[in-house]
Amino acid sequence: MTAQYGPLTPNDAARCAELEAQLFDGDDPWPERAFLAELAAKHNHYVAARVEDKLVGYAGIARLGRLRPYEYEIHTIGVDPAYQGKGIGRQLLSRLLEYADGATIFLEVRTDNEPAIALYESAGFTRVGLRKRYYRVSGADAYTMKRERQ
Repeated sequence: MTAQYGPLTPNDAARCAELEAQLFDGDDPWPERAFLAELAAKHNHYVAARVEDKLVGYAGIARLGRLRPYEYEIHTIGVDPAYQGKGIGRQLLSRLLEYADGATIFLEVRTDNEPAIALYESAGFTRVGLRKRYYRVSGADAYTMKRERQ
């Protein structure tokens, strides 16, 4: 099983919403329309992972600010539970980091999502803050993490 990577398209929005419902159940998963809005936004960049033409992962990043040096914020990374632990999340993250071209990058992650925290730390992110009740529906806290300009 080798994943292929490329752009996420509006045709993928329904599948992304389906995966969100599995991955983030109880934490306000994004509906299809949220993905369509993200894909339409001028300064966002989304990547897809596919296995045999099936979307198994997605990731998105947004450019912040109007002037260089830009900063970026990772909006989401999701991998189909059946394909987790195979390096797909790491590859998606790597493609977002390449897109940001060494800029400072921020993200939020649930404080109990140990696999994601380990992935981000291995990519140079550090915890810089705690956002209490960041996830409105569940009330779960999130770490704000930052990767300094490289």
